[in-house]
Amino acid sequence: MATDWVWDGGRPSVDLVNTYRDRKTGGRELLRTPADLAEWLALPEVSATRLRQAIELREAINDCVTAAIDGERLPAVDLINQWAARRRPVIVRLHPDGSAETEPPADPVAAALAEIAADAVDLLSGEERGGLRICGSADCGLRFVDRSQAGRRQWCSMARCGNREKARAHRARMRFA
Repeated sequence: MATDWVWDGGRPSVDLVNTYRDRKTGGRELLRTPADLAEWLALPEVSATRLRQAIELREAINDCVTAAIDGERLPAVDLINQWAARRRPVIVRLHPDGSAETEPPADPVAAALAEIAADAVDLLSGEERGGLRICGSADCGLRFVDRSQAGRRQWCSMARCGNREKARAHRARMRFA
């Protein structure tokens, strides 16, 4: 499954949205089991409840990303705000020998979802909101933040969709040449 993960979104919240693939052609769920979410988060385990919550959060973020791209009001802010409000500072303890130790959160999955929600709040309320895009490939649909200098990036990844689309266009030109 790890080979299906892509990190082309540019932000953790967008990368979570991209765990549901091929939205333009009916969709493909990558978070099918708690183990899938555990792998994506790089955590040892995830409960079925947390998986369901992660998917709900993902879809709320996607709804807001799509609305932001379309220039509409953000529809699903309540769930995102609820999770973002659960964000807690990292606790670091200093030891007498000068070393420091980070205290792990009591619920690492909830902490990760809170961080992702906080990232979504920052993204959707900040300057990068205007750079949100949906891949221009006819069969992809991945979301990403366009940080290109010109601000006209079309594809989630030049190595994946960009090359495929350029090859398609080239083949089409060659057929009619």
